[in-house]
Amino acid sequence: MLSGERKEGGSPRFGKLHLPVGLWINSPRKQLAKLGRRWPSAASHVFGRGGNSSARGGSPAPYVDTFLNAPDILPRHCTVRAGPEPPAMVRPSRGAPVTHNGCLLLREAELHPGDLLGLGEHFLFMYKDPRTGGSGPARPPWLPARPGAAPPGPGWAFSCRLCGRGLQERGEALAAYLDGREPVLRFRPREEEALLGEIVRAAAAGAGDLPPLGPATLLALCVQHSARELELGHLPRLLGRLARLIKEAVWVSAPTTDQPRHHPEGVPEVPLTPEAVSVELRPLMLWMANTTELLSFVQEKVLEMEKEADQEGLSSDPQLCNDLELCDEAMALLDEVIMCTFQQSVYYLTKTLYSTLPALLDSNPFTAGAELPGPGAELGAMPPGLRPTLGVFQAALELTSQCELHPDLVSQTFGYLFFFSNASLLNSLMERGQGRPFYQWSRAVQIRTNLDLVLDWLQGAGLGDIATEFFRKLSIAVNLLCVPRTSLLKASWSSLRTDHPTLTPAQLHHLLSHYQLGPGRGPPPAWDPPPAERDAVDTGDIFESFSSHPPLILPLGSSRLRLTGPVTDDALHRELRRLRRLLWDLEQQELPANHRHGPPVATPP
Repeated sequence: MLSGERKEGGSPRFGKLHLPVGLWINSPRKQLAKLGRRWPSAASHVFGRGGNSSARGGSPAPYVDTFLNAPDILPRHCTVRAGPEPPAMVRPSRGAPVTHNGCLLLREAELHPGDLLGLGEHFLFMYKDPRTGGSGPARPPWLPARPGAAPPGPGWAFSCRLCGRGLQERGEALAAYLDGREPVLRFRPREEEALLGEIVRAAAAGAGDLPPLGPATLLALCVQHSARELELGHLPRLLGRLARLIKEAVWVSAPTTDQPRHHPEGVPEVPLTPEAVSVELRPLMLWMANTTELLSFVQEKVLEMEKEADQEGLSSDPQLCNDLELCDEAMALLDEVIMCTFQQSVYYLTKTLYSTLPALLDSNPFTAGAELPGPGAELGAMPPGLRPTLGVFQAALELTSQCELHPDLVSQTFGYLFFFSNASLLNSLMERGQGRPFYQWSRAVQIRTNLDLVLDWLQGAGLGDIATEFFRKLSIAVNLLCVPRTSLLKASWSSLRTDHPTLTPAQLHHLLSHYQLGPGRGPPPAWDPPPAERDAVDTGDIFESFSSHPPLILPLGSSRLRLTGPVTDDALHRELRRLRRLLWDLEQQELPANHRHGPPVATPP
């Protein structure tokens, strides 16, 4: 049981210290030490300098199991913990200089028998796990590999270059990383800006044939590398830069809401076709889908960062609070991007619907010799007056599927479209009855049939529940007009109010007062509203407001991005290889010309 005891004006020398069973340390750093103990379940061991608590009720000194005396050792320097089964885990505290097998350790890592753990510049431990019973590796992982041994994993390509391995072996390991299918994208902080900019630029330009969520996957790999490998304060800065790049890309590519994109001045505006809408909306929908998944992934990483801080007792640390504030700002920018893309998408869709919806009120589905299509009919089998509107719905549904938009946002997109359609049709219905005879049974039956055909088609497309909810008020208004004249004449105001509760008193009175009962016949006295509702009839608005649309609620839950297992999509793998070679080129450009090398040649995948 040995420890360091500092001499005056010199380096530490050996002395005695009571340590836990199985834990040994020799100092100075050039000596090796053995680190091991019989761990209880979920046990932890804290190394640090400790500290003195205030004599007058100050905060208690941080708990430390092994005290280390050196100027670069923090009060709580690092924690080694182990569960019932290997491997043990080591986590450095914020700002603590710790190395793992000669490489700077910034995040929690596995600790295997034979690993070297350096604390500051004065202490070096070798880890031994008594639970393995001597079954650990015969050669420590930090020793040079034997000639002909299999190259280490891709992560080694960017670790310490002075580990004794040969040049050929390093090249093989680097080639395995550059061309491998492992979902890993390693970079240094100095290359971060170029890497993020290249991913966002390629996504905005639509370069390549990436899968719909490919850009979010690549950006999530950058976030994951920062969260796992780089220093703790790096992730908030990366998130801020990433969010700003995405926002700028969307702002540049998104059309304004004042007029359609590419619409020349002075030329009459032509109604947009569903095909044209798909072309305009695809970039926006892709950004909405990718940003939604990326935001969910970022939220998971920020929660992990808060959890780590709580485990280390740093939840009130000022630097951590600042980091979390930067993360919140980045996530707010991503929220803004989702809101903008959603707003632009529904704007273009509703602008197209505005020109197609009137046919639902005007067209006659009972054309000569035509049979009404049944549920689940194809678009081409629908009556001609309904095809343009259903074509917009079909184009939007196909686009959300192609872009892999989150199901919650798909539901809310169509919820907004159906809200707009209901309000627009109901307002047109109210307006039609003011100037000319329109409210009559034969016309109402045509409108009811058209509406039923639309709802049946939407039911077959999997949107029936949403459509039924948002078209309810229009359906009730049309149902009122479909009541046979003889039955309607027998009804009273109170019974009609009970049977049609979603209609306001002003709307119900408007429909009844303009209903065509026949030449020279006016509404019966039974339809007159009572005095208690007369004011609501006289001052109420018969038109629906478009400002009462449902609010956008961002999806909750885990991200749908999958960053485990090999990359199976060939296009995503090609892009990953391209980015890795870009990073290799950036690294080589920093070297003198006579030290540069091209990327290693590997067997094509």
